Amino acid sequence: MTPRPAALPREAVVSLSTTTSAIFLVGRILFVALFVVSAQGHIANHARYVTTARGRIPVPYVAGWPVGAWLILAILSIVLGVWPDVGVLMIAAFLIPTTILFHPFWTFSDAAQRRTQRGSFFRNISLLGATLALFAFLTTIGPGLFAITGSLFSLR
Repeated sequence: MTPRPAALPREAVVSLSTTTSAIFLVGRILFVALFVVSAQGHIANHARYVTTARGRIPVPYVAGWPVGAWLILAILSIVLGVWPDVGVLMIAAFLIPTTILFHPFWTFSDAAQRRTQRGSFFRNISLLGATLALFAFLTTIGPGLFAITGSLFSLR
């Protein structure tokens, strides 16, 4: 029986290998893929998003291209590694109101609409969980070798 290794001190710097850093970069790119499509939709279909947002948020205008621009900034932050922890928090800040205000499946009486909205609601909840996990990883371990600035926050 081998002895259990001692825990690393809190101050220990964890450095990721080149392979791990590359895998994490690919993971960051794949994670933001859905948000790239969403950002494009918010910018290209500004009027549609504004119409959908009326009565749900105080300033419906921001639901169009401003949200698309917000998502693009978050995407670039995460992929390039320019404060990627802030980028995942930006995605979380997008997901929370979007999930609650635009996918309230419990308000639909039609079974098909309810099922569709329920799927969208729980997809967003899962993505929110992923943003929290990424935030924890980025603020304790870091983004790896393929990042411009690294994380802004440290939870070590």
